Amino acid sequence: MIPSTDSIQVFLAVLDKGSFSAAARALGRVPSAVSMSIANLEADLGLSLFDRSGREPRPTEAARALEPQARFMLQQFAAWDAQARALSEGLESRLSLAIAPELLASDWAPPLVALAERYPLLEVEVLATPQDDAIRLLHEGRVQLALVFESPNFDARENCQEVAQERLVAVMAPQHPALSGGRRLRIEDLAGHRQIVVASRDPEQQAPRFLQAHRHWRTDNHTAALSLMQCGLGWGLLPFSLVQPYLAAGSLVQVELDNVTDAFHLWVDVVWSNSRPLGLGARHFIELMRARPRRPV
Repeated sequence: MIPSTDSIQVFLAVLDKGSFSAAARALGRVPSAVSMSIANLEADLGLSLFDRSGREPRPTEAARALEPQARFMLQQFAAWDAQARALSEGLESRLSLAIAPELLASDWAPPLVALAERYPLLEVEVLATPQDDAIRLLHEGRVQLALVFESPNFDARENCQEVAQERLVAVMAPQHPALSGGRRLRIEDLAGHRQIVVASRDPEQQAPRFLQAHRHWRTDNHTAALSLMQCGLGWGLLPFSLVQPYLAAGSLVQVELDNVTDAFHLWVDVVWSNSRPLGLGARHFIELMRARPRRPV
């Protein structure tokens, strides 16, 4: 049989305090109640847990063998009780977050550490999906939150919180033909070369975000976009936080445009739907994202 939470608490109190009387004082009970609880537990388990031949009860080998599992069970009971209380107060059973692939290198994971500490049994799902698809999943109710670039258009169906700023940089492979002239490029020079863009899986969606070139290849995955760029198949506009390791490794180079400076500084928003109330986990995640230190861009 599975022992009750109370019997496990009494069992561990006797182990920790060294006697029935000391355990009774710690638990706020009379010694006879503690002694009876241990006796009932021994009867249920069919085991002798304490040797009572001396002045104070001594744990048996069986008691020491069961101690680690008893402590684990007590922790699980406490977590279960905390989760039940949180659910009754509005904690969602699962928090789903959609992230634009270009933002996967940003600081969205550390707030989840604090969220997991506060709600250890909350199930969290993270989906990497192009920005347009992330917003669509939000309105469909598939996810509660979307971490995306700011939108130039106001949508009355949404609420948002600015949480970061990202600097988009133009990058390409060192062997890209646009670099062969040795001169400083302008944005119109890049327009004549193929651009690699991360865009919706739906080809009927509006033109890809950040599209600057006359011709483009599209993918829904930032890793695929980076691979295409490293092979020299096109250039792209991506967050500096995402491409920094590739710039350091020399597989990509940043193109300093002669006529564009701060045009590609964009805010990053956490977005949620007005039509669905947020649970405790989603609200706490938004607060954690807002409160974290901002990285220089």
